[in-house]
Amino acid sequence: MAQQPLNHIPQEAFDWYDEYAHGVIDRRTFMKKLTTLVAVGYSMTLLTSALLPNYALAEQVSFNDPDIKASYQEFDSPNGHGKGRGYLAVPTQLTGPLPVVLVVHENRGLNPYVKDVARRLAKAGFVAFAPDALFPLGGYPGNDDEGRAMQSRLAKDKIQHDFVAAARFLKSHPLSNEKLGAVGFCFGGYMVNYLAAVDSQLLAAGVPFYGTPATPELRSNIKAPLLIQLAEHDDRVNQTWPEYEQDLKRINANYQMFTYPNTQHGFHNDSTQRYDEQNAELAWSRTLSFFKQQLS
Repeated sequence: MAQQPLNHIPQEAFDWYDEYAHGVIDRRTFMKKLTTLVAVGYSMTLLTSALLPNYALAEQVSFNDPDIKASYQEFDSPNGHGKGRGYLAVPTQLTGPLPVVLVVHENRGLNPYVKDVARRLAKAGFVAFAPDALFPLGGYPGNDDEGRAMQSRLAKDKIQHDFVAAARFLKSHPLSNEKLGAVGFCFGGYMVNYLAAVDSQLLAAGVPFYGTPATPELRSNIKAPLLIQLAEHDDRVNQTWPEYEQDLKRINANYQMFTYPNTQHGFHNDSTQRYDEQNAELAWSRTLSFFKQQLS
């Protein structure tokens, strides 16, 4: 039987991966579902290469780039896990004060893709800091499966306190102009929405990529402008948008929302075949323009 091409992978395969990535089903169930597609002509290698990350692909800015300097920095988190650690990327050709941007990973720790996002921001003239929620357990373990399991073992409220502490650490950094932006992906998109809602004075701008909103009781605190980026084929996240938008309108929030056509959850992540280069570049150019406007 002829194997099916990558661009004909059915939507349910992406939906199953989303369920697996967010703990709705386990890996065994996910792989069992994929075997039903093997029976109708898909290669398992093709399916897994389309759905699972290959972080060798996720380097747009080298850590050796002379325009940036990257290092790991620890910060205090008294209401969270006591101490946190993140990846700090700063421009080498600019002097402070500079706009600062917190970068928040998905639900699996600080992987190479998210560190590269921090370097891209530094290359564009921002001081970027990407905390690792898994630091209390030793940090991102080198693979997403283990990272996802580790993050699920941590108390969500303590993780949230860690990211609030990280935001305050970055905002008060010696190079900071004290105008803090935040960008995050999936779980990180939720965290951006949360940071904007939990403390109305914390963020000056937020860009959540395919993230769910903060709880309704917090949303009235939102003051920061938001640039909300959604994928067209992302039912789990998109079903939360109408209610969120109603609340944003009710409080007269400053927001824009873009839905990118024919994209999957994770379309900005260039380490998987879900990556959509054209839409990812458009979303990223909007992100940089928004931060330059709001954080200057």
